[in-house]
Amino acid sequence: MSQTSKKTPSDGESKSETSFVNRFLRGSNLGSSKADSRKENNDPTTADFQPSDETQKTAALDTAKPLTSEMDLGSRMEKNEQFLQKLGKKAVDKCLDLNNCRLTTADMREMVALLPFLPDLEELDISWNDFIGGTLHLITQQMHLVSKLKILRLGSCRLTTDDVRALGDAIKVIPQLEELNLSWNGKVGGNLPLLLQNFQEGSKIQTLELVDCALTSEDGAFVGRLLPVLQNLEVLDLSINGNIGGSVNSIAQGLKSTSNLKVLKLHSCGLSQKSVKLLDAAFGHLGELRKLDLSCNKELGGGFEDSAAQLATLERLEALDLHQCSLTEDDVVSLTEASIHLPALEIFDLSWNKCVGGNLSLLLETLKLSTSLQVLRLSSCSLLTEDVALLASVIQTGHLAKLRKLDLSYNDSICDAGWTIFCQNVWLLKELTELDISLRPSTFRNCGQWFRHLLCAVTKLPEITEIGMKRWLLPASQEEELERFDQDSRSSIHFDHGGFQQADFP
Repeated sequence: MSQTSKKTPSDGESKSETSFVNRFLRGSNLGSSKADSRKENNDPTTADFQPSDETQKTAALDTAKPLTSEMDLGSRMEKNEQFLQKLGKKAVDKCLDLNNCRLTTADMREMVALLPFLPDLEELDISWNDFIGGTLHLITQQMHLVSKLKILRLGSCRLTTDDVRALGDAIKVIPQLEELNLSWNGKVGGNLPLLLQNFQEGSKIQTLELVDCALTSEDGAFVGRLLPVLQNLEVLDLSINGNIGGSVNSIAQGLKSTSNLKVLKLHSCGLSQKSVKLLDAAFGHLGELRKLDLSCNKELGGGFEDSAAQLATLERLEALDLHQCSLTEDDVVSLTEASIHLPALEIFDLSWNKCVGGNLSLLLETLKLSTSLQVLRLSSCSLLTEDVALLASVIQTGHLAKLRKLDLSYNDSICDAGWTIFCQNVWLLKELTELDISLRPSTFRNCGQWFRHLLCAVTKLPEITEIGMKRWLLPASQEEELERFDQDSRSSIHFDHGGFQQADFP
C-alpha cells in the first residue's frame, strides 16, 4: 500500500484544514493539562490496572509522560497519521479497524501509541493478522485507556496462551464490552476459563463468537456455567468445536437462562441424537431466537424423531439450518410438524440430507404453510423427478410466493421431464433472485428442451439476477439462443454454466 507524503503544518494553515488524525481523534481531550493527566492516572477505576515502567519501555510508548507541548502533540499525531495511512485505513469516529493489515510487532507498538488519543473508542478490530500472536499484552496493558470499548474482534490472530490470559485480565477494565470475537484461535481451547472468568453478573456482553477455537469438553461445560451470568447475550457461536458435544447437557442448562438469545450456532460441534433431546428442552426458554444452526452434525440423525416439540415454540425463528445432519424420514416428519408453527421462518436449509429424495411430499405442509419463506436449500438431497414435479405443483397453486433463493443443485437423478415441468412453472416465483440447478462436479449432461422453457421463464422474473447451471452442456443451437437472450434481455442476469458446450465433449 502506498504511503502518503508527510505533511508539515504551516503558520498560514487555515483552522478549517483539519488533518486526517484530527478527524479521527474528534472529541478526544487532546489539549488536557498535566493536572488532567494526573487526575486520569489517579482514577480509582483504573488504578489496579496501571502498566509497569518496564512494560512501557518494552512497548516504546510515549504515554509514560503527558504531552506537554503543542510540538510534542503535533509530532505524535503526525506519527499516528503516517501509521494509519501506511495501512491504507481511513478515520471513522469511535472505530479503529485494522483487520487483515499484516500487522507486525512494530505495528502493534504504533497502534498502542494511538490509544491515549482515543478515550472514546468503542470498536477495535485487529482480526486476520497472523503475526501478532504473543504481542497482545502490548494492548491489554493499556486497555484502561479505552474503557468505553464495546466491540473487540481478534479473530485469527494466532493468539498464544499468554495472550488469552492477558486478555482475561483486561476484561475487568472494559465493562462496556458488548461483542467479543476470538474465532479461529486454537489456543483459546483449554484456556477458556482464564479468558472469560472475569465476566460478572450484569455483564453487557451481547455477542460471543468462539468459532474453531479447539474448545474442549471442559470448555463447553464452563460455557454452560457462564451463560446464566450473560443475561444480555443475543448471539452465541460455538461452531466448529467438535469436542463440546459431550458437554451439551451443561450448555443446554445454561441456555435456559439466556432468554434474550437471538442467534445460536452449533455448526459442526459433534452433536448427537441425545444432544437434540437436551437442546429441545432449552428451546422452550428461547422465545426470542431468530436463527438456529445445527448443521454438519452427522450423528444428529434420528434425534428429532421424538424431540421437536419445543422447536415449535420458537415462533420468531427466521432461519433453520440443518444441512448435512444425516436426517431420517421420521426426522423430516417431526420437523414438518414443528415448522408449520413457525410463521416467521424465512430460511430453511435441508441440503445434503439424502432422505429428502423421494420424500419431498413429507415437507408438503411446510412448503404450503411457510408463507414467509424466502430461501429454500435442497442441494444434494437425492431429489427425484417426482420431487421436482411436486415442487412445481406447489408453486403452481400460488405457494412459496415470497421465495427469493432456491437451491436444487447436485440432484443429478432428476430427468429432463422433471426439469421441463419445473421450468414451466418457475416463472410464478415473481420475487426469485437466484436459482441454482448445477450438477455435481463429476457429472456433465446435455441440456434438454427444458432450457427453452427456462429462458422463457426468466423473461417473466423481474428480480432474477443469477442462474446457476454448472456442468450442463449447451449444444451450439442453445448457446446461440443464450447469446441472443443476453443481447435482448437485461445484462444483469448471469447464467453460470461454466462455459461448457456440447462440442467440448465429443
